[in-house]
Amino acid sequence: MLSMEARQDLVRRLRKIEGQARGIQRMVDEGRDCREILDQLASVRAATRHVGRELAKGYLAGCLNDSLCLQDDASVEELIALLMRV
Repeated sequence: MLSMEARQDLVRRLRKIEGQARGIQRMVDEGRDCREILDQLASVRAATRHVGRELAKGYLAGCLNDSLCLQDDASVEELIALLMRV
């Protein structure tokens, strides 16, 4: 489980991503240069990857401290599959 501080940091980052996405929508609506839009999209992808990694770290740390989380090979495989998607 994530600490309150970690959750607040992730929410702050997600709000920033939300603002970036709205900005990209405006850029498309205004007919801005595709290179500028693609650059902003790359920034959003990087930011969402960072949020995903932080969530995965918190989840993994919680699982390592909870014997029920990794109780059999199937749950380990599920965890690996989850981490591979991040």
